[in-house]
Amino acid sequence: MSSFLTAVVASVTILGIVLATDLGRRRLTNVRMLRSLLAVAIVIALFVHSLPTSGNDVSMQLAGIGLGAICGLTAGALLPARRGLNGDIWTSGGVGYALLWFVVSGSRVLFAYGTEHWFSHAIITFSIDYKLSGPDVYANAFVFMSLAMVLARTAVLLAKRRRLRATGTEPARQTEEEPQATRGAV
Repeated sequence: MSSFLTAVVASVTILGIVLATDLGRRRLTNVRMLRSLLAVAIVIALFVHSLPTSGNDVSMQLAGIGLGAICGLTAGALLPARRGLNGDIWTSGGVGYALLWFVVSGSRVLFAYGTEHWFSHAIITFSIDYKLSGPDVYANAFVFMSLAMVLARTAVLLAKRRRLRATGTEPARQTEEEPQATRGAV
């Protein structure tokens, strides 16, 4: 499978699962967060065939992890969490959140396409100049970037959930003085 096709399949899979689980108002559950992590783990199992370590290969793969962590922290910041009246924690994924994931996923696909069609000679020269061993380094960097992005986003959500649970030990309740029928009346 070409680098471009690999990038498309991996990016679309992760993008689809993340957006399906995070867009709109969603209850924050362990299963919901685990679903995204599982998707990335499957992508890693399918597309990471080797772990190049010569030259600057490790540095390039670590750069992918670092960039993914930054993007994941940003994604987590764009996913506000609130405590519902029943005590459940809810997130609200909106346009900014979706746009970030589209831009990051699209950039990976565009880069993979460019390496095969627009700047193949430049990427070869860059790889030689910076002692990168080949296409596996770039593919791994992007897959690790996806993993780091999902892990960082999940860490932010876990921190938000922990903070909301700690600050609001009791959800809002109806008092005895407030009869059921008048609740919410103007």
